[in-house]
Amino acid sequence: MAALLELRDVACAYGNVQALRGVSLHVDTGELVTLLGANGAGKSSTLKTISGLLPPTRGEIRFEGRPIHAMPAEAIARLGISHVPEGRRVFPGLTVRENILLGASNRKGVRRAQLEREADEKFEIFPEIRPFEHALGWTLSGGQQQMLAVARGLMAQPRLLLLDEPSLGLAPLIVQNLFATIRRIREAGTTILLVEQNANMALSVADRGYVLETGAMTVEGRAQALLDDAKVRAAYLGGHH
Repeated sequence: MAALLELRDVACAYGNVQALRGVSLHVDTGELVTLLGANGAGKSSTLKTISGLLPPTRGEIRFEGRPIHAMPAEAIARLGISHVPEGRRVFPGLTVRENILLGASNRKGVRRAQLEREADEKFEIFPEIRPFEHALGWTLSGGQQQMLAVARGLMAQPRLLLLDEPSLGLAPLIVQNLFATIRRIREAGTTILLVEQNANMALSVADRGYVLETGAMTVEGRAQALLDDAKVRAAYLGGHH
């Protein structure tokens, strides 16, 4: 059984700064896999490389068995990979509903009425933002903007959802609600690769995890095994979470 997503020895760089030095990982259909690591470890770079925003300098990336590492970002999005970047990226001049509808821009030939129905379904997943559907996206709180960003990502009907630091800068209660929703999205059948600094939270919803250090994989395993691993605990599950 081929993995849905597979990275083999992937390296990439920003100019002459090496971001990834030979990363290999896989995500199977239906899994929630998390990528952990300190700031600057290469977590966001991994997602950008998968979604075509950062071309790898070596290695290969396969999606459903076919190589995608030489494809442009738009073509990768059309295959069903949806990237929810760090920092929410809400389009300021658009309402919440318009922001969500934009997430379907990779899907050609879908009727407007169908997309409006799907947007309504996203408000059922994130009831907190429904009262603001006609407000401008930038007027939402940080937590609400994060929900909006995930809802927009889901409008692409992704086979694989890439989530980059969804809990960044959010209050603990909001984070708990968001992760409960991420778990439900996965239970509804969406495969997820999650980059997260809140290692406890990420491992509580994930099947498996990988730990990145300075652009290389150092540890991988079942989520529970990583939660129990003394070294991982010391490095990522310290008293500050």
